[in-house]
Order: sequence, then C-alpha cells, then structure tokens
Amino acid sequence: MLDVEDLHMIYSGGVHAVRGISFDVNQGESVAIIGSSGSGKSTVLRCINRLIEPTEGEIYLKGEQINTPHTDVNNLRSRIGMVFQSFELFAHLKVLDNVTLGLRHVRKMSKGEAQERAMSVLERVDMLDRIDAYPGNLSGGQKQRVAIARALAMRPEVLLFDEPTSALDPELIGSVLETIRGLADEGMTMLIVTHEIGFARDVADRVIYMDEGVVAEEGPSSIINNPKSERLKKFLSSLHEDEVPEHIHEELVDEDTGYGYVPDGKGAGPRVR
Repeated sequence: MLDVEDLHMIYSGGVHAVRGISFDVNQGESVAIIGSSGSGKSTVLRCINRLIEPTEGEIYLKGEQINTPHTDVNNLRSRIGMVFQSFELFAHLKVLDNVTLGLRHVRKMSKGEAQERAMSVLERVDMLDRIDAYPGNLSGGQKQRVAIARALAMRPEVLLFDEPTSALDPELIGSVLETIRGLADEGMTMLIVTHEIGFARDVADRVIYMDEGVVAEEGPSSIINNPKSERLKKFLSSLHEDEVPEHIHEELVDEDTGYGYVPDGKGAGPRVR
C-alpha cells in the first residue's frame, strides 16, 4: 500500500533529520513508529503527506510515486489523511462544518451529501452530540476525535497520526486511543507516530523504532517486549514505568484483567490479529 525507499531529509543548517530509511505499510496494517524526540519520526510523516519535501528518496502509494513535481498534492492529501497533535481545527467553524469543509471543497459533494457522511463519521468517534459546538468549547480529547472524524470523512487509503495524544491531559488520552484502536480493528491502514509504548505494543501489527534518523529496529509489536538491539533496550529502559513492557515494569499490567495500555487505566486487551 505505502512504500518508503531510501528517504533522506536534510533541513537548512545541515540537520540530517532522516538518514536513508526504508519501510512499507501493507493494506489493512497498523504500523507504529516509536523513538525519542528528535529521532525523525514526525519528519517522515510530513514527507509522506508532502508537507515538506524530502531531500532524497521515493515514496509510493499503491505503486505510484507520489513525491514527484507532477503529483497533485491536494488529491494526494485526500488519499492520505493526517491527524496532527495540535488538532488543526478551524476555530470559527462548528464541529459539523469542520468535517464537511473538505468534502465540499475537495470532494465537491453537495451540502446534504457532505453532512450525511460527516454525521456518520462523527457517530463513529462518539461526537454526534457536539456537532453544533465550536472547537473552543471542546476538551482536547473531543477536538482530537473531531480531527479523526474529519480525516475519516475523506475516506483516505492511508491514515497518518502524528503523536495524536501528546497535547492531551492524561485523563483525556484514553478515549482517543480507543478510537484509534477501533479503526485498527476495522482494518484501516495506519501509520502512527506515538510515545504511548504500551498502546503501540497492543494495537500495532508492526513497530518501527527510529533513533537519530535511522530505523534502528523493526519487527512485530512483540519487539517491545523482547527488543533485540541495545539501542531499543536503552530507549525502553529510559521511559516512565507505565510506558514500558511488563517484564521491565510489572506495574503496567492491571492485576485484575492482565492487560492495559492506556495511562488512565481504561484500556482494553491487546488487539486480536
């Protein structure tokens, strides 16, 4: 579905943020990218969605190279949705209008068609009761769920998440992670940059660990419990105890249920694959 080949990104000033990484995301697969701040995770997503242009490398969507001068960027962004850590909602528009805006202007849908689809996706993220609210009257978790609904409304082929919970208070994280988990269960193709290590372990099909701009380790989500490289072991051991595997810190696992990944304790069990 999505292929990244030998991707480099050198910012002005000579910062080599991404150093020749390659990976793919299969249709219906959820892939999590983890790593410390500054490792190049978000830069990769921004290159894929053409928010920035990579210095070198090729990116393919269903076999078609999408980082060429001839690529229709607006069309591309309707095929590859992106959910940002800062929500990026229009403050002057109500929830419903935030979701229908792209449908009407990019998909050229009628007002009625756009509203019907918007209502459908808002129901999926449990936000139907706030369709007339403005973003300023929503909690951070509600804003992020509206942002997810907006991306879903475009019916993208791939959905990118850039640290979707980093701007949220701890008590609001659970609802957003549950929404993403539901999308994974439905077979949405997703690439998720996240610092929620337990969530990545339980929901992602595969995990990519980035360090200093390179892929330092990649494999099934079980690598979080059984890291092979010293770099990943060191990264995991540096995390707060509620974010690392249970064999490192048993406090992560709920004693009653035997699982858990959401910091507020409301998580479900590992996704059945």
